[in-house]
Amino acid sequence: MQPVSLREKFAQFQEHWSPKTVGELNGQSVRLVKFQGEFVWHHHETEDEMFLVVQGRFRMDFRDRACWLEAGEFIIVPRGVEHRPVAEEEVQVLLFEPVTTVNTGNAGGALTAPTTHL
Repeated sequence: MQPVSLREKFAQFQEHWSPKTVGELNGQSVRLVKFQGEFVWHHHETEDEMFLVVQGRFRMDFRDRACWLEAGEFIIVPRGVEHRPVAEEEVQVLLFEPVTTVNTGNAGGALTAPTTHL
């Protein structure tokens, strides 16, 4: 039971699209990730995801629309909804999702990241 500094945790890694677990509670992971560029279109069959922008901004694309998220804002993507995060410049995001969530969901591929703890 110690405070977690998001600034310090984000400073510990540079890679994009590779979430780092910084906490777990009730079967959920608190993960930090840096985005830049376009991610793959994907969905999660059984998991909802929450994306909270800590620093920067990014666009969440859906098949029928897109929305921009700024620092201090979050969005919840329900299970089964196809989505794709896109960041023109590096953005720092906190994810809240079940511990079983794979970052690329049903898409798989080269951007699938292993679970890493900081």
